[in-house]
Amino acid sequence: MSDTAQHSIGSGFGARSTADDVLRGIDLTGRLALVTGGYSGLGLETTKALVRAGARVVVPARRPDAARENLAGLPGTEVDELDLGDLDSVRAFAERFLASGRSLDIVIGNAGIMACPETRVGPDWEAQFATNHLGHFALVNRLWPAIEPGGARVVSVSSRGHHLSGIRWDDPHWQHGYDKWAAYGQAKTANVLFAVQLDRLARDRGVRAFALHPGGILTPLQRHLTREEMVGLGWIDEDGNALDPAGFKTPEQGAATQVFAATSPQLDGMGGVYLEDCDIAEPAPADGARSGVKDWATDPEQAARLWALSAQATGVDAFAPGTS
Repeated sequence: MSDTAQHSIGSGFGARSTADDVLRGIDLTGRLALVTGGYSGLGLETTKALVRAGARVVVPARRPDAARENLAGLPGTEVDELDLGDLDSVRAFAERFLASGRSLDIVIGNAGIMACPETRVGPDWEAQFATNHLGHFALVNRLWPAIEPGGARVVSVSSRGHHLSGIRWDDPHWQHGYDKWAAYGQAKTANVLFAVQLDRLARDRGVRAFALHPGGILTPLQRHLTREEMVGLGWIDEDGNALDPAGFKTPEQGAATQVFAATSPQLDGMGGVYLEDCDIAEPAPADGARSGVKDWATDPEQAARLWALSAQATGVDAFAPGTS
């Protein structure tokens, strides 16, 4: 189990803190970060903030031309091609990066898809589980030779959406019926369990892992939702304007918790926990309120089970016996 309690540490930051706020006084000069999807939405704000603090940022992108356009004029960034839904693409990217001989200080698994129509990728995998979880699982394991030497922090961007579903052990790829929101919830639960198990496996080697909910932010992540759906959810009005009761953050505020997880000295010696609003979250209350973290997302037995399932599915496990 994690040696970090799943309780607030009183960080002094909160829901309205920005990425620049949590980085104030932190010098990342000489540090190398990797941010998947770091060219759009929260990922772009994360990349910008890390660069302003002195880091160099590698941005693997499914749409590298769009990434180069969005990052144009931002020094200290580099773009390479990566499709998290394609394990051959993950392997090729990792091989190219490892060939550069560099070590990583920060890895942020930020890219993801949400509530998409039923889509199959790879060997008939459900796209949200495959892209949000299995792709990042394979990426981190393949990049392990670059992650371990730097004692990196690995940050898995989850969501409060994990409240919608635990892991469907009997049918993780939705071969029998499909619910786009429950599928999203399962993928986001997987993001938390990944951090729990990675931290358990890696902490003795100096690598720590965290998962987090960035908050509600209107970004391209909502691309698969119609305006009618978002109105029905109470997110926007009929004209497409965000509604204050929905409690949306700005992109700069939304990027703050993942930047906090990746860099804050307040988290030194900690890991394997879920954060929200730039602090360690409390366990979810029993009354069903959508706050905190569900037990099913931090259960060490389920975390180990998911790791084994993922290793078998992707064919890669940096911690398998006999793996150097």
